[in-house]
Amino acid sequence: MAIKTLFVDPSRCIGCRACEAACRECDSHKGESMVMVDFIDRDWSVATQPTVCMHCEDPVAPCAQVCPAQAILITPEGVVQQADPSRCIACRNCVYACPFGVPKFDVKARLMKKCNLCYDRTVQGLQPWCAQACPTQAIWYGDYEDFIGQRCGRPVNLTIFGAQPVQTRVYHVLPEELPALDIVALLKEAEAEFPPAGVSHEEAWVL
Repeated sequence: MAIKTLFVDPSRCIGCRACEAACRECDSHKGESMVMVDFIDRDWSVATQPTVCMHCEDPVAPCAQVCPAQAILITPEGVVQQADPSRCIACRNCVYACPFGVPKFDVKARLMKKCNLCYDRTVQGLQPWCAQACPTQAIWYGDYEDFIGQRCGRPVNLTIFGAQPVQTRVYHVLPEELPALDIVALLKEAEAEFPPAGVSHEEAWVL
């Protein structure tokens, strides 16, 4: 059986935040959004990026691995759940361990919260709220084969942080020429193209 998951395509995001509004309807965190729409750099670009939990597979859920209370569980389908309120000890290890910066620590509730892929909906065959609400399908829910057959772009579930590759259940959609999401390489490329204020492109190359 094909595994359904989220495909996140920043090139389609228009920053409307419909995903955030829809996420607040999730029963597990009613009134709070676990999806974030990030504005990349308003000085240089109008680009926006929807950020959801990537549900890491290899290494398996760093957030769960560092939890001393085993409060973060993983379903048989590979969905990384938010912390169990009865077990979470508010140590915030998960917040620091996540390579994507996804978990939110609720100070008042003393609990880690994050996207659980709308598990209560997806187990019934429904879409996650964010994917259902997105008007441009920047967040799309389905399986890999369906995506390849219906959409443009290269779905990639490998993100490279320096020497550490992270394989995830959720896919980023990249331009066809990019085989993987190499964070360090992209940061260097961006730094060369958009040097800090007061530094010219020529100076950046010299440095």
